[in-house]
Amino acid sequence: MFLRLLFVLLSAFNIAVGAWLLLGQPYAHGGSPTDPGVAELRLLSELPTTPVSAVSVPAAAVTSAAATSSQAISYSCLALGPFATPQDLRNARQALAAQATRMRSRQEQASQTSGWWVYLPAAGSRQQALEQARQLGAHNFNDYFVVSSGDQPNTISLGVFKDPANARKRRDEVIAAGFPARMSERGDSVPEYWLDLVVADGSHFDWRSRIQTSGIGSHSTGCF
Repeated sequence: MFLRLLFVLLSAFNIAVGAWLLLGQPYAHGGSPTDPGVAELRLLSELPTTPVSAVSVPAAAVTSAAATSSQAISYSCLALGPFATPQDLRNARQALAAQATRMRSRQEQASQTSGWWVYLPAAGSRQQALEQARQLGAHNFNDYFVVSSGDQPNTISLGVFKDPANARKRRDEVIAAGFPARMSERGDSVPEYWLDLVVADGSHFDWRSRIQTSGIGSHSTGCF
């Protein structure tokens, strides 16, 4: 009898504990574990997947971009000159500024013929040079002088001529008289001014219609 009563009591106790566990927990009825008004935290894997729609690019835009990249602008580079003075160079820059993509000015030294020199080569000594001079006088060559200084002492100058034909005539006359006359070109170093330009191909660049200075030419040069 006692054992039966103990069994009934234990059964009732188990039922009571089970009911308390089932009904007495704070989340048993689907309540929120957070405070009221606070958004519930959710895992990324629990979020619904939203399909991303592809951005549609018009075919015309793609074609236009491809055409632009394939039609890259090409350039040519040329040099104009030589200009005789810096002012001529400045005038050319102003006249061509609207047509050129880039410009630069530069100065170079050039050798310019100043005349043709007829002479007798330097003698071994000053006394020998004076003796040659007396012999020239005896042959009626009076337009001469003995060089006494510089890099060619004891040379006998027979004249400097602008026209090479006159220089050759003088040389031949002296040679015919038995003297070893020679002829050489004489030059001076003079500045030249140049204008380098970069112009777009197909721009119909015409510098001749804008540069009025005579003696100006053009040639291709390296781009800069």
